[in-house]
This record gives sequence, structure tokens and C-alpha cells, in this order.
Amino acid sequence: TPFFFLDLSPMNRSATQLVTEFVLLGFPGCWKIQIFLFSLLLVVYILTLLGNGLIICAVRCDARLHTPMYSLLGNFAFLEIWYVSSTVPNMLANILSKTKAISFSACFLQFYFFFSLGTTECLFLAVMAYDRYLAVCRPLHYPTIMTGRLCGMLVSCCWLIGFLGYPVPIFFISRLPFCGPNIIDHFLCDMDPLMALSCAPAPVTETVFYTQSSLVLFCTVSYILCSYVLLLRAVIRVPSADGRRKAFSTCGSHLLVVSVFYGTVMVMYVSPTYGIPTLTQKILTLVYSVMTPLSNPLIYSLRNKDMKLALRSVLFGMRVCQKS
Repeated sequence: TPFFFLDLSPMNRSATQLVTEFVLLGFPGCWKIQIFLFSLLLVVYILTLLGNGLIICAVRCDARLHTPMYSLLGNFAFLEIWYVSSTVPNMLANILSKTKAISFSACFLQFYFFFSLGTTECLFLAVMAYDRYLAVCRPLHYPTIMTGRLCGMLVSCCWLIGFLGYPVPIFFISRLPFCGPNIIDHFLCDMDPLMALSCAPAPVTETVFYTQSSLVLFCTVSYILCSYVLLLRAVIRVPSADGRRKAFSTCGSHLLVVSVFYGTVMVMYVSPTYGIPTLTQKILTLVYSVMTPLSNPLIYSLRNKDMKLALRSVLFGMRVCQKS
């Protein structure tokens, strides 16, 4: 709940209201609908943790998967676990809560981790597209270019850039005066709802934040699309019709995931959202923050023969884990 203090300075003797917590309204509906949403989100969350956790175990335990491509996939699965965990546990607690309150600090911590992990995901998708481009378009040079050292450097850069890019703008947003009301019509602490609650305009901070987010999105999606164009051009030259079909199928599924993720994110953070209904914004956010971490393990792993064998070994104990 908000609290009040009295400013007794000679310049301003007025009562001022400071926000110490926010209220996340989440999805509207009666108690039965809330229980249904809670059950659905809990199942999706558990499946996401299991799916990505199995990929991590398979990459670590199977010596055949100790390659840069699978190392990227294992790190990507690790990222997806944290990305979905930045929103879903709080959503589940919020559904069962009577007050639906989140503290000021917790709100901005969620804001920071949500955007940092989302940025890291964009960078990972670009790095994985680069890896696939090298494997398909430059197969003879792939082992000498995509070494374990380069893979480690790319992974480290993704994490560092993702987490070092937002502390400053989010710090300045948190220093804005929030004088009430403290109600956020969303299920997480996002940029637009928070800026709408600020009592003082901050055009510079807002411009810097959106410019930074737009640059990350446009640069990574442009690189991914260029990589897949070159990749598909190489696939067309494959003499085997069955080989072309499999390659097109794999590329198509990857592009589908990328399109869903980037399409929904760009609608939210690049295009103006003023004319979009609040419920639609919530659904779009739910798609890229909850559904894509669930689908990515299926898309990137289950079409791969070696990964399927490794997952079978992990699930049924058919092989003994080998140390690298």
C-alpha cells in the first residue's frame, strides 16, 4: 500500500504520496477461470523446466554432443529455464494472492531480469543462426572456425551484453517519482505500464530504453534472416530431393519459432501499443515469454537424431554418463 509523508520544506509544503508496492491485476476472470489459468501455467512451467533440463543433461552426459552446436543448444536451454522463471512463478503466486501486490524492489528486479534474459535470448538466436550457416554453407571450414574457444566467447558475450545493457536505464526509470495510483494492468512489471504510472515525464530515459531495445531486435533479426537466406540458397543446391526436404523442414521450423518470438516482441516494444487492447498485449507477452521457452526444446532438439538418442539415454538409463 502507498504511504504518505509531509514535505515541510519552505519551497513545497504539500502532501506527497510515494508508491512502495504495485498491484499486478493479471488476467481478469472469476475464481474458476483463475484456477484454470493457474493449472495451465503450472503445467506449462513444469514441462518447460523438464524439457530444457533434459536437454542440458543430454548435452553434459553424452560425449557425442560435446560439440559447439550442442554446447550452444545446452546454454540456450539453460537460458530458457531462467527466462520463463523470471515471470511464471510470480504469475502463479499472483493468481492465488488476494492483494496481488509486488514490492517496488521486486517489481524492478523482475523488470531487469525479464529484459536482460530476453535480450540474451535474441543474441543466442543470432549466434545459433551463425552456427547453422557455417555448418551448412561452409562445412569444410566449420571445424576450424567454430572452435570450442570461439563458442565459449560467443556464449559469454551473449550473457554479458544481455545483462550489462539494462542496469543504467532501468536504474533511472526506478528513480522516477511514482506518486500513485499503483495499479498495473498486466501480469508482470513491464516498460509501458511503469512509465504510465510515473508522475513526471522522462522522454530521454524512455527514448534511450526503446532505442536500445529496437537496435537489439532489428540487428539480431536482420542477421538471422540473412543467415537463413544464405542457408536456404545452399540447401536448394543439394542434389538429393530427400536432403532438400529435410533441410527445408528443419529451417522452416526454426524460422517459425524465430518469427513467433520476434513478431510478438516487436509488436510490444517497437510498434506503438496505444491502440492495442490491454488483454491482447497480455496474450502477446504470454506467447513470447512463456510459450516459446516451451516450444524451443521441441523445435531445436527433437528433429536431431543424435539429440533424440541422447535424450533416450537420459530418460531410460540406457547409457552411463560420460565425463568430458
